[in-house]
Amino acid sequence: MAGKAKKTASILAYGLLTVTTSLWVFWGTAEMYYEGWWGSWINRVVYLIPGVICVGFTLLALKSPKLGGWLLILGGSGFTLWWWGMAAVRHLLTWRRVLAQFPVSGLLVAIGILLLVADVQKPRFFLWKGLSLKYALCLGIPLLIFLAVNAFQLPRVLRRLDDGDRGERLIAGNGVSLVWAPKGPGWNGKRDDGLMPSWDDIAFYGVPPVGFGDKPSVQGRDATAEDLQVFGLCQYLSEDGSVLLAEPQDVWRMPSADEIVRSLVLHGENAGCSWQPGEAKADCKLAPDKETPLWAPDESPIYMWAADEYDGQSAYYVSYNGYVKVQPKSWGNPRHGFRCVRQP
Repeated sequence: MAGKAKKTASILAYGLLTVTTSLWVFWGTAEMYYEGWWGSWINRVVYLIPGVICVGFTLLALKSPKLGGWLLILGGSGFTLWWWGMAAVRHLLTWRRVLAQFPVSGLLVAIGILLLVADVQKPRFFLWKGLSLKYALCLGIPLLIFLAVNAFQLPRVLRRLDDGDRGERLIAGNGVSLVWAPKGPGWNGKRDDGLMPSWDDIAFYGVPPVGFGDKPSVQGRDATAEDLQVFGLCQYLSEDGSVLLAEPQDVWRMPSADEIVRSLVLHGENAGCSWQPGEAKADCKLAPDKETPLWAPDESPIYMWAADEYDGQSAYYVSYNGYVKVQPKSWGNPRHGFRCVRQP
Protein backbone atom coordinates (compact mmCIF):
# COMPACT_ATOMS: atom_id res chain seq x y z
CA MET A 1 0.00 0.00 0.00
CA ALA A 2 1.34 3.41 -1.00
CA GLY A 3 2.42 5.87 1.67
CA LYS A 4 -0.46 8.26 1.03
CA ALA A 5 -3.00 5.46 1.28
CA LYS A 6 -1.44 4.31 4.57
CA LYS A 7 -1.71 7.81 6.00
CA THR A 8 -5.34 7.95 4.90
CA ALA A 9 -5.97 4.59 6.57
CA SER A 10 -4.47 5.97 9.79
CA ILE A 11 -6.68 9.06 9.78
CA LEU A 12 -9.75 6.97 8.95
CA ALA A 13 -8.95 4.40 11.67
CA TYR A 14 -8.64 6.95 14.46
CA GLY A 15 -11.61 8.92 13.20
CA LEU A 16 -13.86 5.86 13.15
CA LEU A 17 -12.52 4.71 16.53
CA THR A 18 -13.46 8.09 17.98
CA VAL A 19 -16.96 7.76 16.50
CA THR A 20 -17.47 4.25 17.87
CA THR A 21 -16.12 5.16 21.32
CA SER A 22 -18.29 8.27 21.39
CA LEU A 23 -21.39 6.24 20.48
CA TRP A 24 -20.73 3.73 23.27
CA VAL A 25 -20.06 6.49 25.80
CA PHE A 26 -23.27 8.24 24.77
CA TRP A 27 -25.34 5.03 24.87
CA GLY A 28 -23.92 3.83 28.17
CA THR A 29 -24.34 7.14 29.96
CA ALA A 30 -27.85 7.70 28.61
CA GLU A 31 -28.93 4.13 29.45
CA MET A 32 -27.50 4.50 32.94
CA TYR A 33 -30.10 7.20 33.56
CA TYR A 34 -32.86 5.53 31.53
CA GLU A 35 -32.64 1.89 32.66
CA GLY A 36 -30.07 1.82 35.42
CA TRP A 37 -31.14 4.60 37.77
CA TRP A 38 -32.53 2.48 40.58
CA GLY A 39 -31.20 0.62 43.59
CA SER A 40 -27.48 0.57 44.27
CA TRP A 41 -24.76 2.27 42.26
CA ILE A 42 -23.69 -1.10 40.84
CA ASN A 43 -26.86 -1.10 38.71
CA ARG A 44 -25.83 2.21 37.19
CA VAL A 45 -22.08 1.82 36.74
CA VAL A 46 -22.46 -1.41 34.75
CA TYR A 47 -23.85 0.62 31.82
CA LEU A 48 -20.59 2.56 31.59
CA ILE A 49 -18.47 -0.58 31.05
CA PRO A 50 -18.75 -0.72 27.19
CA GLY A 51 -17.68 2.92 26.92
CA VAL A 52 -14.77 2.37 29.31
CA ILE A 53 -13.65 -0.66 27.27
CA CYS A 54 -13.72 1.40 24.08
CA VAL A 55 -11.72 4.17 25.75
CA GLY A 56 -9.21 1.49 26.74
CA PHE A 57 -9.04 0.27 23.12
CA THR A 58 -8.51 3.86 22.01
CA LEU A 59 -5.63 4.40 24.44
CA LEU A 60 -4.01 1.13 23.36
CA ALA A 61 -4.44 2.00 19.68
CA LEU A 62 -2.80 5.38 20.29
CA LYS A 63 0.12 3.85 22.18
CA SER A 64 0.60 0.66 20.14
CA PRO A 65 -1.39 0.70 16.85
CA LYS A 66 -0.51 -2.85 15.77
CA LEU A 67 -1.36 -4.47 19.11
CA GLY A 68 -4.46 -2.31 19.36
CA GLY A 69 -5.46 -3.34 15.85
CA TRP A 70 -5.29 -7.06 16.64
CA LEU A 71 -7.24 -6.64 19.86
CA LEU A 72 -9.91 -4.62 18.07
CA ILE A 73 -10.26 -7.36 15.45
CA LEU A 74 -10.54 -10.11 18.07
CA GLY A 75 -12.71 -8.15 20.49
CA GLY A 76 -14.93 -6.70 17.78
CA SER A 77 -15.45 -10.10 16.13
CA GLY A 78 -16.31 -11.80 19.41
CA PHE A 79 -18.69 -9.08 20.51
CA THR A 80 -20.42 -8.91 17.11
CA LEU A 81 -20.96 -12.67 16.96
CA TRP A 82 -22.31 -12.70 20.53
CA TRP A 83 -24.62 -9.72 20.01
CA TRP A 84 -26.00 -10.82 16.66
CA GLY A 85 -26.26 -14.41 17.86
CA MET A 86 -28.32 -13.32 20.87
CA ALA A 87 -30.65 -11.39 18.56
CA ALA A 88 -30.96 -14.41 16.26
CA VAL A 89 -31.94 -16.67 19.17
CA ARG A 90 -34.68 -14.17 20.06
CA HIS A 91 -35.76 -14.06 16.37
CA LEU A 92 -34.97 -10.33 16.30
CA LEU A 93 -32.05 -10.36 13.86
CA THR A 94 -33.03 -8.32 10.81
CA TRP A 95 -31.02 -6.42 8.19
CA ARG A 96 -32.21 -3.20 9.75
CA ARG A 97 -30.88 -4.26 13.16
CA VAL A 98 -27.59 -5.45 11.64
CA LEU A 99 -27.04 -2.11 9.91
CA ALA A 100 -28.04 -0.17 13.03
CA GLN A 101 -25.65 -2.12 15.28
CA PHE A 102 -22.72 -2.28 12.87
CA PRO A 103 -21.21 1.11 13.90
CA VAL A 104 -20.82 -0.09 17.50
CA SER A 105 -19.84 -3.70 16.82
CA GLY A 106 -18.63 -4.79 13.37
CA LEU A 107 -16.96 -1.45 12.72
CA LEU A 108 -14.41 -2.29 15.44
CA VAL A 109 -13.11 -5.08 13.20
CA ALA A 110 -12.74 -2.71 10.26
CA ILE A 111 -10.89 -0.22 12.47
CA GLY A 112 -8.51 -2.94 13.61
CA ILE A 113 -7.71 -3.88 10.00
CA LEU A 114 -7.07 -0.24 9.12
CA LEU A 115 -4.66 0.11 12.04
CA LEU A 116 -2.70 -2.95 10.88
CA VAL A 117 -2.13 -1.50 7.42
CA ALA A 118 -1.89 2.17 8.44
CA ASP A 119 1.21 4.34 8.55
CA VAL A 120 0.93 5.79 12.05
CA GLN A 121 3.33 8.68 12.43
CA LYS A 122 4.44 10.47 15.55
CA PRO A 123 2.22 13.40 16.53
CA ARG A 124 3.18 16.70 14.94
CA PHE A 125 0.69 19.00 16.63
CA PHE A 126 0.66 19.50 20.39
CA LEU A 127 -1.86 21.50 22.36
CA TRP A 128 -0.13 21.62 25.73
CA LYS A 129 2.90 19.94 27.37
CA GLY A 130 2.96 16.76 25.30
CA LEU A 131 -0.81 16.55 24.74
CA SER A 132 -1.10 15.89 21.02
CA LEU A 133 -4.05 16.92 18.91
CA LYS A 134 -4.73 13.24 18.10
CA TYR A 135 -4.99 12.31 21.78
CA ALA A 136 -7.13 15.36 22.48
CA LEU A 137 -9.63 14.52 19.74
CA CYS A 138 -9.77 10.73 20.25
CA LEU A 139 -10.26 11.02 24.03
CA GLY A 140 -11.63 14.54 24.42
CA ILE A 141 -14.71 14.08 22.24
CA PRO A 142 -16.01 11.03 24.21
CA LEU A 143 -15.27 12.90 27.46
CA LEU A 144 -17.26 15.94 26.31
CA ILE A 145 -20.18 13.67 25.36
CA PHE A 146 -20.05 12.01 28.79
CA LEU A 147 -20.12 15.36 30.56
CA ALA A 148 -22.91 16.70 28.34
CA VAL A 149 -25.22 13.72 28.93
CA ASN A 150 -24.65 13.94 32.69
CA ALA A 151 -25.34 17.67 32.71
CA PHE A 152 -28.65 17.07 30.92
CA GLN A 153 -29.86 13.93 32.71
CA LEU A 154 -28.62 14.23 36.30
CA PRO A 155 -30.82 17.19 37.32
CA ARG A 156 -33.89 15.38 35.95
CA VAL A 157 -33.42 12.16 37.92
CA LEU A 158 -32.54 14.09 41.08
CA ARG A 159 -35.93 15.84 40.81
CA ARG A 160 -37.74 12.52 40.40
CA LEU A 161 -40.69 12.20 42.80
CA ASP A 162 -41.03 9.18 45.09
CA ASP A 163 -43.56 9.58 47.90
CA GLY A 164 -42.75 6.11 49.26
CA ASP A 165 -46.37 4.90 49.03
CA ARG A 166 -46.53 1.43 47.47
CA GLY A 167 -50.17 0.76 48.34
CA GLU A 168 -53.27 0.92 46.15
CA ARG A 169 -53.28 4.15 44.19
CA LEU A 170 -56.17 5.86 42.46
CA ILE A 171 -54.98 7.67 39.34
CA ALA A 172 -57.75 9.75 37.81
CA GLY A 173 -57.77 12.23 34.97
CA ASN A 174 -57.17 12.42 31.23
CA GLY A 175 -60.28 10.33 30.58
CA VAL A 176 -59.23 7.41 32.82
CA SER A 177 -59.95 6.59 36.47
CA LEU A 178 -58.38 3.38 37.76
CA VAL A 179 -57.14 1.90 41.02
CA TRP A 180 -53.66 0.42 40.58
CA ALA A 181 -52.63 -2.65 42.58
CA PRO A 182 -50.43 -2.36 45.68
CA LYS A 183 -46.93 -3.74 45.87
CA GLY A 184 -47.13 -7.52 45.83
CA PRO A 185 -48.10 -10.23 43.34
CA GLY A 186 -50.21 -7.78 41.32
CA TRP A 187 -47.45 -5.22 40.87
CA ASN A 188 -44.15 -6.48 39.46
CA GLY A 189 -44.72 -9.84 41.15
CA LYS A 190 -41.95 -12.28 40.26
CA ARG A 191 -42.04 -15.91 39.23
CA ASP A 192 -41.03 -18.71 41.60
CA ASP A 193 -37.49 -18.56 40.21
CA GLY A 194 -37.20 -14.86 41.06
CA LEU A 195 -37.43 -13.64 37.46
CA MET A 196 -39.94 -11.16 36.08
CA PRO A 197 -42.78 -12.89 34.17
CA SER A 198 -43.27 -12.60 30.45
CA TRP A 199 -46.61 -11.65 28.89
CA ASP A 200 -47.19 -15.37 28.29
CA ASP A 201 -46.45 -16.13 31.95
CA ILE A 202 -49.01 -13.57 33.07
CA ALA A 203 -51.66 -14.67 30.58
CA PHE A 204 -51.25 -18.42 31.26
CA TYR A 205 -51.13 -18.07 35.06
CA GLY A 206 -54.53 -19.71 35.65
CA VAL A 207 -54.07 -22.54 33.17
CA PRO A 208 -53.83 -25.78 35.22
CA PRO A 209 -51.74 -26.20 37.23
CA VAL A 210 -52.46 -22.67 38.52
CA GLY A 211 -49.32 -20.61 39.02
CA PHE A 212 -46.08 -20.07 37.18
CA GLY A 213 -44.35 -23.09 35.72
CA ASP A 214 -44.82 -25.68 33.01
CA LYS A 215 -48.24 -25.79 31.35
CA PRO A 216 -48.42 -28.98 29.28
CA SER A 217 -51.79 -28.08 27.75
CA VAL A 218 -50.48 -24.85 26.18
CA GLN A 219 -46.88 -25.79 25.58
CA GLY A 220 -45.54 -24.63 22.24
CA ARG A 221 -47.88 -21.69 21.68
CA ASP A 222 -48.16 -18.07 22.76
CA ALA A 223 -51.04 -16.80 24.84
CA THR A 224 -53.88 -14.77 23.33
CA ALA A 225 -55.91 -11.81 24.58
CA GLU A 226 -58.69 -14.30 25.40
CA ASP A 227 -56.27 -16.34 27.52
CA LEU A 228 -55.32 -13.18 29.38
CA GLN A 229 -58.94 -12.34 30.12
CA VAL A 230 -59.79 -15.84 31.37
CA PHE A 231 -56.56 -17.15 32.90
CA GLY A 232 -54.56 -13.97 33.48
CA LEU A 233 -52.73 -13.50 36.77
CA CYS A 234 -54.73 -10.38 37.64
CA GLN A 235 -57.95 -12.44 37.63
CA TYR A 236 -56.56 -14.43 40.59
CA LEU A 237 -55.54 -11.43 42.68
CA SER A 238 -57.42 -11.02 45.96
CA GLU A 239 -59.65 -7.98 46.38
CA ASP A 240 -57.09 -6.20 48.55
CA GLY A 241 -54.32 -7.06 46.07
CA SER A 242 -52.19 -8.81 48.67
CA VAL A 243 -52.24 -12.44 47.51
CA LEU A 244 -52.96 -14.69 44.54
CA LEU A 245 -55.80 -17.16 45.16
CA ALA A 246 -56.53 -20.59 43.72
CA GLU A 247 -59.73 -19.47 41.98
CA PRO A 248 -60.36 -16.43 39.75
CA GLN A 249 -61.76 -13.41 41.61
CA ASP A 250 -62.46 -11.20 38.55
CA VAL A 251 -61.70 -8.01 40.47
CA TRP A 252 -58.47 -6.97 38.83
CA ARG A 253 -57.30 -7.01 35.21
CA MET A 254 -54.38 -5.93 33.05
CA PRO A 255 -54.56 -2.32 31.80
CA SER A 256 -54.58 -1.49 28.11
CA ALA A 257 -51.74 0.45 26.50
CA ASP A 258 -54.06 3.45 26.17
CA GLU A 259 -54.91 3.33 29.88
CA ILE A 260 -51.25 3.17 30.89
CA VAL A 261 -50.39 6.06 28.58
CA ARG A 262 -53.24 8.22 29.90
CA SER A 263 -52.09 7.51 33.48
CA LEU A 264 -48.45 8.59 33.01
CA VAL A 265 -47.35 11.20 35.52
CA LEU A 266 -44.86 13.95 36.28
CA HIS A 267 -44.34 15.42 39.76
CA GLY A 268 -47.74 14.25 40.98
CA GLU A 269 -49.64 15.53 37.94
CA ASN A 270 -51.17 13.62 35.07
CA ALA A 271 -48.86 14.14 32.09
CA GLY A 272 -51.78 14.49 29.68
CA CYS A 273 -50.58 11.82 27.27
CA SER A 274 -52.50 10.27 24.40
CA TRP A 275 -51.51 7.57 21.93
CA GLN A 276 -52.65 6.26 18.60
CA PRO A 277 -51.90 2.62 17.65
CA GLY A 278 -48.98 2.52 15.27
CA GLU A 279 -47.21 5.48 16.84
CA ALA A 280 -43.96 4.78 18.66
CA LYS A 281 -44.40 7.54 21.24
CA ALA A 282 -47.32 9.10 23.02
CA ASP A 283 -48.15 12.78 22.60
CA CYS A 284 -47.81 14.36 26.07
CA LYS A 285 -48.42 17.82 27.50
CA LEU A 286 -45.76 17.13 30.15
CA ALA A 287 -42.74 14.85 29.77
CA PRO A 288 -43.64 11.86 32.02
CA ASP A 289 -41.08 10.26 34.29
CA LYS A 290 -40.55 7.16 36.44
CA GLU A 291 -42.41 8.53 39.45
CA THR A 292 -45.09 7.60 41.95
CA PRO A 293 -47.99 6.96 42.04
CA LEU A 294 -47.67 4.89 38.84
CA TRP A 295 -44.08 3.64 39.03
CA ALA A 296 -41.70 2.46 41.73
CA PRO A 297 -38.55 4.58 41.14
CA ASP A 298 -36.41 2.32 43.33
CA GLU A 299 -37.16 -0.85 41.33
CA SER A 300 -35.80 -2.10 38.00
CA PRO A 301 -38.91 -2.11 35.73
CA ILE A 302 -39.11 0.86 33.39
CA TYR A 303 -41.62 -0.80 31.06
CA MET A 304 -45.13 -2.01 31.83
CA TRP A 305 -46.81 -4.82 29.93
CA ALA A 306 -50.20 -3.87 28.45
CA ALA A 307 -53.17 -6.14 27.82
CA ASP A 308 -53.10 -5.43 24.07
CA GLU A 309 -51.76 -7.85 21.54
CA TYR A 310 -49.77 -6.59 18.57
CA ASP A 311 -49.99 -9.90 16.76
CA GLY A 312 -49.96 -13.60 17.58
CA GLN A 313 -46.39 -13.52 18.88
CA SER A 314 -46.02 -9.97 20.28
CA ALA A 315 -47.69 -7.68 22.80
CA TYR A 316 -47.48 -3.97 23.63
CA TYR A 317 -45.60 -2.42 26.51
CA VAL A 318 -45.29 1.19 27.68
CA SER A 319 -42.18 2.90 29.03
CA TYR A 320 -42.26 5.52 31.75
CA ASN A 321 -41.34 8.26 29.27
CA GLY A 322 -44.23 7.56 26.94
CA TYR A 323 -42.81 5.20 24.33
CA VAL A 324 -45.16 2.41 23.24
CA LYS A 325 -43.46 -0.58 21.64
CA VAL A 326 -43.87 -4.31 21.14
CA GLN A 327 -41.93 -7.30 22.41
CA PRO A 328 -42.33 -11.07 21.94
CA LYS A 329 -44.90 -12.41 24.40
CA SER A 330 -42.39 -14.98 25.61
CA TRP A 331 -39.83 -12.28 26.47
CA GLY A 332 -39.24 -11.39 30.08
CA ASN A 333 -36.45 -9.45 31.80
CA PRO A 334 -35.92 -7.27 34.88
CA ARG A 335 -36.97 -4.14 32.97
CA HIS A 336 -40.42 -5.43 32.01
CA GLY A 337 -42.93 -5.22 34.85
CA PHE A 338 -46.73 -5.15 35.10
CA ARG A 339 -49.42 -3.74 37.35
CA CYS A 340 -53.02 -4.88 37.68
CA VAL A 341 -55.91 -2.39 37.78
CA ARG A 342 -59.54 -2.32 38.86
CA GLN A 343 -62.40 0.12 38.72
CA PRO A 344 -62.66 2.56 41.68
